[in-house]
Amino acid sequence: MVVKIVFLFLAVMAVLAMFGRLRVPGKRHLDRLSSKRCKRCGRFRIGSGPCPCAKEKR
Repeated sequence: MVVKIVFLFLAVMAVLAMFGRLRVPGKRHLDRLSSKRCKRCGRFRIGSGPCPCAKEKR
């Protein structure tokens, strides 16, 4: 009984892993990462606010 439960759990995990690898056609992972970077300093922007380098006065 325990072996059946373990086997079923591993089968479900394998199916979830297959769905996790699916990609949406036309979208590139690297393009999304580069769009999250600040164009001025290159740091990653978190949230929708401005980059901290825009707040700095030089």
